[in-house]
Amino acid sequence: MNWMLEVVTIPVSDQDRALTFYAEQLGFNVDIDHRISDELRLIQLTPPGSGCSIHLRIGNDEMPSGSLEGLQLVVPDIHAAHAHLVERGVEAGEVQVFDSGSLRPSRDGDVLDNVGFLYFSDPDGNAWSVQQISARG
Repeated sequence: MNWMLEVVTIPVSDQDRALTFYAEQLGFNVDIDHRISDELRLIQLTPPGSGCSIHLRIGNDEMPSGSLEGLQLVVPDIHAAHAHLVERGVEAGEVQVFDSGSLRPSRDGDVLDNVGFLYFSDPDGNAWSVQQISARG
């Protein structure tokens, strides 16, 4: 039996602001933007090349806006991903390397496959990491 993760819900305070961030700054594809009622709007986006989408939902007491951590994207080239984020105005941290049990700044000549990371947050503070795994790209 296959168990495929298809959608992750992201709690946000402002759906319009979040939609702009994920679509225009990150470059995620907008799959659905449908207002069901004055109180309910369905927004779903998918990162290019991903089999899993995100759903932008107004945060609540159980899942406050900005409370999500541990979201991880995988890219074939972490430096290209960093440049993409920075040129689109995303405050992304520098490329780091997981080395000997901790993170350190990357250096010229580092082999980054599986151990190269960078971090950023959306406007609400939901935390994302990006990992380089070139075999998946």
